[in-house]
Amino acid sequence: MIEKCLFPAAGYGTRFLPATKSMPKEMMPIVNKPLIEYGVEEALEAGIEGMCIVTGRGKHSISDHFDSNYELEHQISGTSKEALLTDIRHVIESASFTMTRQRQMKGLGHAILTGRRLVGDNPFAVVLADDLCINEDKGVLAQMVDLYKQFRCSIVAVQEVPDEETHKYGVISGEMIKDDLFRVDDMVEKPEPGTAPSNLAIIGRYILTPDIFDILERTEPGKNDEIQITDALLEQAKTGCVLAYKFKGRRFDCGSVPGYIEATNYCYENIYLPKNKD
Repeated sequence: MIEKCLFPAAGYGTRFLPATKSMPKEMMPIVNKPLIEYGVEEALEAGIEGMCIVTGRGKHSISDHFDSNYELEHQISGTSKEALLTDIRHVIESASFTMTRQRQMKGLGHAILTGRRLVGDNPFAVVLADDLCINEDKGVLAQMVDLYKQFRCSIVAVQEVPDEETHKYGVISGEMIKDDLFRVDDMVEKPEPGTAPSNLAIIGRYILTPDIFDILERTEPGKNDEIQITDALLEQAKTGCVLAYKFKGRRFDCGSVPGYIEATNYCYENIYLPKNKD
């Protein structure tokens, strides 16, 4: 039912300058795999095969990564290093990739709207690659797809954050339907300290119904003079239903240097080393 996943990947990644001066932040490696590849693998695990990527100027390395490199593959063919390409070959063979360019940086809502032609008139997932989610069991997106099959409405992933950090996120409040699932009645983008409606912060996983595009088209710029997806979702919640899901798993904010280092250390110790201990 959810056949496509949208990856907004046009941002400049200024918190990682000078590294991101010439390298997309989505291509920054967590050990030996770029962030966006983790996101694509999560989408594939959820049964989604159509990857729609909204890129920007200088982001050609993203499309290159999800393509064959004949010279490299010929060079290492038959050697022990060939096994290092197993994961990315599986991704390339399992998924299809379409891309478009966001010509102006007008916020996440605008980036999602830019992907409308790629997604079509269908429900779709959204993954922000710099939110890295690690699960020993079912991935966050797979958990959300299961919920969508039951409720057939837009769903956002949330987690509890310290009160002093709510100003960094979109924050929701709502009525608890059952454990870890809320019906949203309010949603604020980066509230001023002390004004957040709760400590449930939205992280970079969404399932959106296609009517969100018409709402985004009439959404005026909000916080930071950008078109905010939270503003569009709040309108959707008032006229229909939006759910917030407190997901199971561990999330790393790889858009910040401390979160990126934490994710690298965790993945090295818990994923890379166990796979390469021999």
